[in-house]
Amino acid sequence: MTNKLAPFSVALLFSLSLAALAQTDAAKPNVFRVGTINIQQAIYASNEGRRDFEALGKKFEPKEAELKGLSSELDSLKKQLDTQQDKLNDESRGKLVKLIEARQKSLERATQDAQEDFQTQRGELVSKILTKMAPVIQKYFNDNGYSLLLDTSQPWPQGPVIMAGPTTDITQQIVEAYNTVSGVPTPTAGASPAKPAKPATNKPAPSAAPTKQ
Repeated sequence: MTNKLAPFSVALLFSLSLAALAQTDAAKPNVFRVGTINIQQAIYASNEGRRDFEALGKKFEPKEAELKGLSSELDSLKKQLDTQQDKLNDESRGKLVKLIEARQKSLERATQDAQEDFQTQRGELVSKILTKMAPVIQKYFNDNGYSLLLDTSQPWPQGPVIMAGPTTDITQQIVEAYNTVSGVPTPTAGASPAKPAKPATNKPAPSAAPTKQ
């Protein structure tokens, strides 16, 4: 038990030490100053991010509608099988089951393809904005005398930061500075970026067992 807790204790003490150093910065100039930033939030909250990710969501709206239509068709076929299976002979029931299985595989494949395409294009947008935002972060870091900047986009233990107070966070300052540099105006209010729909029903189709006589 002690061995498992040791890394956590060391990391916690280190985090608290950094927070203490940051809090004493105002009273002692030229000390080790620590800042935190949620880079992912900064990218999405910037005017350029809001504009581009909303546009990406709208781009995928037709595909989302298509997937919802396929899902509704699949649900309809499954309902048909549930309500009519006692009236169907073995051959008709078997054909309907095979049709349901084919439609479900098609829907799952189309959904996976759409999600992968969406994630790829979203990743490209993130990379593009981050590349342009990096110099803004660097300038703010240098101008304000920071010694260390930690990203809080991922919560601990996936990310490096266990705890951080709001006084160390510079995310909003970076967003405002980047908006000025990018020159992108504030987008009009709109819907949040859409995500490709997942199949409404992922249950396997019933087997084509003979009906009871």
